[in-house]
Amino acid sequence: MPDSFFTTTNARKRKRPIGTTASASRKPARSVNGQRTPRSQQKPSTAPTPKKRRDEELSDETGDDVDAGGIDEMDLRAPNVDPDAYESGEEDEDETPAEKRLRLAKLYLDGVKQGLALADGEFDAAEIDRELISARLKQDVLEHSGKVHLFVADSYQTEDAPSIRTRGHRFSVTGAVASPSARWLFTAGKDGVIIKWDLHTRRKVHTFHKCRPDKGKGKDVQGHTDEVWALAVSPDGRYLASGGKDRLVGVWDVEKQEWVKGFAGHRDHISALAFRKVQPNATTSTQLYSGSFDRTLKLFDLGSMGYVETLFGHQAPVLALDALRGETAVSAGGRDKTVRFWKIPEETQLVFRGGGGSKWMDDLDGMDVDHEGSDVDGGVGAQRRKKEGLKQQMKFIEGGIECVAMIDENTFVSGGDSGSIALWTTQKKKPVFTQGFAHGWDESHVDTEDMPTVRKPRWVTAIGALRYSDLFASGSWDGSIRLWKLDAKLRSFSFIGAIAAAGVINSIHFCIPSQDFLDGAAWARPVDGGSENQARASQAKTVLLVAGVGQEMRFGRWVQRKGEGVLNGALVVALHPRT
Repeated sequence: MPDSFFTTTNARKRKRPIGTTASASRKPARSVNGQRTPRSQQKPSTAPTPKKRRDEELSDETGDDVDAGGIDEMDLRAPNVDPDAYESGEEDEDETPAEKRLRLAKLYLDGVKQGLALADGEFDAAEIDRELISARLKQDVLEHSGKVHLFVADSYQTEDAPSIRTRGHRFSVTGAVASPSARWLFTAGKDGVIIKWDLHTRRKVHTFHKCRPDKGKGKDVQGHTDEVWALAVSPDGRYLASGGKDRLVGVWDVEKQEWVKGFAGHRDHISALAFRKVQPNATTSTQLYSGSFDRTLKLFDLGSMGYVETLFGHQAPVLALDALRGETAVSAGGRDKTVRFWKIPEETQLVFRGGGGSKWMDDLDGMDVDHEGSDVDGGVGAQRRKKEGLKQQMKFIEGGIECVAMIDENTFVSGGDSGSIALWTTQKKKPVFTQGFAHGWDESHVDTEDMPTVRKPRWVTAIGALRYSDLFASGSWDGSIRLWKLDAKLRSFSFIGAIAAAGVINSIHFCIPSQDFLDGAAWARPVDGGSENQARASQAKTVLLVAGVGQEMRFGRWVQRKGEGVLNGALVVALHPRT
């Protein structure tokens, strides 16, 4: 693998033609009136009239790219607007694309004003502050473009946050996820068991037990036969995906609580799973990604319950992956010290290399590096290094990248065994920012005169982000889950608080519960926040942080935390906006 930033490969193995994948790369042609028509039905083009030529020039200026926020490609309907309202009587056959966009934009602005007005009619929509409308429009454009648009990290109260803990696994819990509505919680462990919990009642609903392997009928096993290491819930809450040491990607029906299908394409342990998130104004997404110790990623389509393709490139076991709305995914390669950004339709991948160099290479290049080998501006500052002295300038080379989480479509964070958290963007080869020793140090005493104490940073074992926001969390075994805030320009991040969590944090997942859940769950108190208008204007909503906690690490027993308060279960914390 060449040491380059942009690595273009044909790293996929198809079982079906490319035309059968989830989306096509070629867009159908657009007719003059703005509607899409098949190419076979197009008529020979004629010279446009002067009026239509002016409209077409305006259309070129506005653009048709969804990522650029084109008006005709976006669903510009406010949440409370009747869809039939857009079928205005002013529309006629002679309406040009520019005129149609202008009409839809006016209707959309009217819908935004109605959505921001109070229900009791205390003031007219025409009197709404223009800045509030402008902020709403910018937020909608950012939401459709897949960029960070929720700056809410400072809004949450981390002190004395209400929480619950589950117990029910004999061995360490390796993963915990909640359904999109936050009604159900799923936990998996090294005992090979998956447990379904009701977060309203905090009680166990169902247990998916470990199956005994049948040598003669291995394909007929209705469940897992070994440790379960990864869980993922589909965006519509219908399916639960699981994987582990038995090399099987299992799909479960959440409501029926039964086995649906098992995919046996991987040649080694399943280590990571992620569903593609729902697109704006879409109802469901059925694309499932899986990562394995066989160094590959696979893509499945649960709509047809079929295998789609295999992605090659990692030189070591894939330990973590994440995906958002786009046809992209991010994976961490463990010991190959790379994070790879996969572009599925283009059949390409971007390779981001972590770790650090040796001391003599740094001297040769004239580089001043910090403890973990990143740039001076990353994490530990120069002043701290000067205070610690030369003897304390210990370099912890990154042996592997353990976890990764996507913040938006182009920004993600990773953590590894060097104890540092790195912020990446697809526009740069090196990390934008690196926070060293994010979870402190471990000290062990050795019976030698030369080295009585050995200090090493704690691994970052799990990381999770509230998607499209400036809030993410990391976990280790220091007894807490740490919350971090990104700056407005996505150039750095800072520590904002911690949540007590005894044990090894093996997974972190964020979920925005529905209002029905908040009304029904006794432990998740409703937010007591100001007037109705302030509640409407605020972006912050109650968020659930779900963590899988165990006495051992997910893939091994390098670290064991036993003692009072250390349980094999899930920790669910409700983060409420400050009043």
